[in-house]
Amino acid sequence: MDEIQSLREHIVKILRGGQAFDSFEEIVRDFPTDQRGIVPAGAEHSAWQVLEHMRIAQRDILDFIRNEDGSYKEMNWPDDYWPKAAALPDTGAWDRSVAAILADRQAIESIVSDANSDLFTPFPWGTGQTLLHEALLVAEHAAYHIGQIVIIRETVSS
Repeated sequence: MDEIQSLREHIVKILRGGQAFDSFEEIVRDFPTDQRGIVPAGAEHSAWQVLEHMRIAQRDILDFIRNEDGSYKEMNWPDDYWPKAAALPDTGAWDRSVAAILADRQAIESIVSDANSDLFTPFPWGTGQTLLHEALLVAEHAAYHIGQIVIIRETVSS
């Protein structure tokens, strides 16, 4: 196996997580339904808000990566990245958000895995960002917020 292919495989493993901690899927699957919209004392967000923020931010990065046609529109930080309400808008919102995160992560994994995708050349529409940078950013962002969800679960449950 060549070094670039090996790098692609390592990036996909990092995107999927679960090597140093429970996977995203394991953590969100067991989050108690009645606690998803609670903001614990001392916290800024509910688990729902963190989950939805993860979805929005990851989708934004995916849209940026796919911007060959110039259609990407930069979002406003922080307003466009965080849901206002702590509570879920409806009973299916959690599952839809999880499904969207997984689908968009798979799309990023597919782009990274594609031997025709250049990991190192900056995107012409960016300010120096590369596919490698954006993929690692997705992984780092997810890991941080997965940790938050775990802490929120432990805080709300105690």
